[in-house]
Amino acid sequence: MKSKLPIQTFMFLCMLLSTVWAKATVQLPALVSDGMVLQRDRNINIWGTADPGEKINIEFNNRKFHTAADAQGHWITQLPAMKAGGPFIMIINNITIKDILIGDVWLASGQSNMELPMYRVAPLYQSEIKNADNTQIRFFTVPQQYNFKAPQQNLKGGKWEITTPQSITNFSAVAYFFAKKLQEDNHIPVGIIHSSLGGSPVQAWMDTESLKKYPEYIEEAKKWQNDELIRKTETTERDLSGAWYAELDQRDIGLQQHWENPDLNDAEWTNMNVPGSWQDKEGVFEGSVWFRKEIRLPEGSAGAAAFLNLGRIKDADVVYINGKKIGNTTYEYPPRWYKIPSGILKEGKNIIAVRVINGSGRGQFVPDKPYYLEINGKKYDLTGIWKYKTGAKMEHMAPGQTFIRWMPTGLYNAMINPLLNYKIKGTIWYQGESNTGKPQEYQDLLTTMILDWRNKWNEKDMPFLIVQLANFMENKTIPEESNWAALREAQRQVSLHVPNTGLAVAIDIGEWNDIHPLNKKTVGDRLALQAEKIAYGKNIVADGPIYQSMKKNGNKVILSFKRETDHFKNPGKLKGFSVKDEMGTWRWAEAEIQGKNIVVWNAETATPTAVRYDWADNPNGNLTNIQGLPASPFTTESTNRP
Repeated sequence: MKSKLPIQTFMFLCMLLSTVWAKATVQLPALVSDGMVLQRDRNINIWGTADPGEKINIEFNNRKFHTAADAQGHWITQLPAMKAGGPFIMIINNITIKDILIGDVWLASGQSNMELPMYRVAPLYQSEIKNADNTQIRFFTVPQQYNFKAPQQNLKGGKWEITTPQSITNFSAVAYFFAKKLQEDNHIPVGIIHSSLGGSPVQAWMDTESLKKYPEYIEEAKKWQNDELIRKTETTERDLSGAWYAELDQRDIGLQQHWENPDLNDAEWTNMNVPGSWQDKEGVFEGSVWFRKEIRLPEGSAGAAAFLNLGRIKDADVVYINGKKIGNTTYEYPPRWYKIPSGILKEGKNIIAVRVINGSGRGQFVPDKPYYLEINGKKYDLTGIWKYKTGAKMEHMAPGQTFIRWMPTGLYNAMINPLLNYKIKGTIWYQGESNTGKPQEYQDLLTTMILDWRNKWNEKDMPFLIVQLANFMENKTIPEESNWAALREAQRQVSLHVPNTGLAVAIDIGEWNDIHPLNKKTVGDRLALQAEKIAYGKNIVADGPIYQSMKKNGNKVILSFKRETDHFKNPGKLKGFSVKDEMGTWRWAEAEIQGKNIVVWNAETATPTAVRYDWADNPNGNLTNIQGLPASPFTTESTNRP
């Protein structure tokens, strides 16, 4: 006979289970989690969700705090400001958060040059990665999402990570070097919240209210609130792209005949110098081209692992060595770095075969990039003669893509708004390349975004540090208009007119043939220098020469610069200056240092009206101060811009 449970015991168990279940309903945002860094010297927000009316009990740093969820189940409480330190434990009802530090938290945002991870610059910083072991530098990488319907309250994932040789490879390189310098100089924990997306324009990081002066952007955002439109667009474009590449593969006789085969007879293939473009001989076409190169390796090479550097290739490539596929890259921007497993290479003859796919424009092995094979520390040069043969020619370009994730408001809603409760020290911002099509609106857009973010975080003086666009593209022989120069000027104007902003100039560390220059340490260090002055109040020189005013003296223009930035380093002959005459014609100019002024002139310009410095996509100016910091490009025509 089965015994019955007494009614009192049954009711007690139900109440107990109900209590346990209720406590388990507390939900925390992804940011409030193990390993987090909380902002020192600020009241700290802790928030989440629970059952409506549920009591929330928090224990932290030997103190207790209490609140309750509102009718919608949301709760937030504020902890008092604390000094740097840790690690600490926080208990919120039945949830324990471990390994918490208190220090400085910086938001890192922008587009691809901020997003670029350490593994993309690894050859420059192998020692840095190998020795990365710092519990005081932590990263939270925001998942890349967009939403056009409304600002979101929660992130869809993400976690805090301590710096290790494994984790650092995915950290933003610029943000890491910035954090490392701050941590070393100030001896406090540094947390980076990294929220960026390659290719994104500034309007993607702004909310609807901030864009009210730009109705075309508001309409674009409204358009993409339609989920069905997004689905149809993505499906149609995916199908078109898939069909193009499938047709290319069917047409490519190199695939059919296995031109990667090391025993293939390529004696009748055409010779070409790499780097370079096959289109110089073949004319412009979209399709596939195969390349082959024989390289002979000495005794002892067999079985060794190796590294292949094929610079950059436009657009996509598949690489084989001795008939074995070792890797592929699907678009033009990443460097072609391939690890070759042991057992692929052999003593004597080896064949490297590359299938290149070009969907549009000028296909090429990009000039002025390194091309080599490295084995046991020895490099074998791969520039020079390669053999090539066309695999297939297509009748039209590869289908384009609508980058929906770049549309206005989408990234603000999904990647910035969910962060607003989390207190931060300031923001570093590397963006602008995607706005060079309309540089005239960038100053207003960026200014508006900065002020709005400060308002949203309730930090009206929050430091905002800007990386100015680096030099890029080919040098020009005569002075001419440049959208990149105009956008740099907009960035400079923001730094001059918006309080508590700084400008990290990168005009001397770009690469003419790469929109993603690899030298990210100098960028991070210069941002940290701006932070030391603006956010930490140190009496240092953080800028190169800052242009201030001009006066005319006959056919010469005398330029003066901001005090303390006007201790110039003498480079010998100054470069990068141009003057404008009364007819509006610009000419290259002579320039020389005279005390704390720069005197500029051109013998053919009797009445100069304006001066520009480094006004080009890829200028070659050399004006720096004695600290070695470069002057920002500038024009004297915009000094009174509001």
